[in-house]
Amino acid sequence: MAGAAVGIVNVTGYIGVELARLLLEHPEVRLVSITGRSAAGKRLGDVFPHLAGSDLTIETELAPVDLAFVALPHGESAAAVAALLERGVRVVDVGADFRLKDVAEYEKWYRVTHPAPEYVAEAVYGLVELNREQVAGARLVASPGCYPTGAVLALAPAVKAGLVEPDIVVDSKSGVSGAGRTLTLPTHYAEANETISAYALDGHRHLPEMLQALRGLAPGTELSLTFVPHLTPMTRGILTSCYAKLKDGKVSAGERAREEVTGVYRDFYRGERFVRVAATSPQTGQTRGTNLCLVYPTVDLRTGRLIVVSCIDNLVKGGAGQAVQAMNLMLGFPEETGLKSAAVFP
Repeated sequence: MAGAAVGIVNVTGYIGVELARLLLEHPEVRLVSITGRSAAGKRLGDVFPHLAGSDLTIETELAPVDLAFVALPHGESAAAVAALLERGVRVVDVGADFRLKDVAEYEKWYRVTHPAPEYVAEAVYGLVELNREQVAGARLVASPGCYPTGAVLALAPAVKAGLVEPDIVVDSKSGVSGAGRTLTLPTHYAEANETISAYALDGHRHLPEMLQALRGLAPGTELSLTFVPHLTPMTRGILTSCYAKLKDGKVSAGERAREEVTGVYRDFYRGERFVRVAATSPQTGQTRGTNLCLVYPTVDLRTGRLIVVSCIDNLVKGGAGQAVQAMNLMLGFPEETGLKSAAVFP
């Protein structure tokens, strides 16, 4: 659908403005409408000088478009999504309202009553590497959360192949942009700089999303997941380290185990444009500004434990970039269109 008109609901958040950056350079679509409550009536380039080449004005209502991105907080996006669907607009929701298929589970973790449960069953979970065909035909895509993106891509090959025991530990470290633009004490510069902290030790709302995606790869397996997120003093990036005991007899002993596990990962991601199996343990800076996920699997030969490290840019592959990746499929473009930039390094 070359020349399709697209819009962004709530362009003023970090994901919204990252969407604008990507879409303004996209060769096949036209960004024609953007909304934002706090900056309504202002030019996009005045609010975000790095986008000064755009002549778009931030409005309160979205103009007619073929496809819209909704970048509102959980509990708010669902109503906007429902209104757009009723107008015949295809939607990529980068919020959390349609990711979980169990409405009760959503309401438990997000502590709100779901505003539009009638659309939950229809929504396609937008992790393209797992749901490519469904995304291409979808009217509504629920784009994954940033932490689940890094964790699920790290674990999917091992879980799918039945290599690991069901008790898995996921440790993730995220830059402060993952908390959004709303001012809070923990992300204040003096509070976050030169320190690192763990949080949500009683359970993070991205945990059920990880479990849902991974259980879909191994039906009937009762996976148990311990997830501990950390806030780190950097702007972008998520480094995720995953640990799981290898099942007896699934791989050879010794160095051969590492080769076999790497082979499983290379086969699983063969041909994928945005997931690469790295030769060494990756760094978040190697994905900065890109839609790339770097994955490094290895085996702790002393304990027989699988270790997988993944790195993403939380605002691109963990947010706006994979939303554009989904849009490309929905509109019939090559998946990588508008997303070919290399990382900004160092």
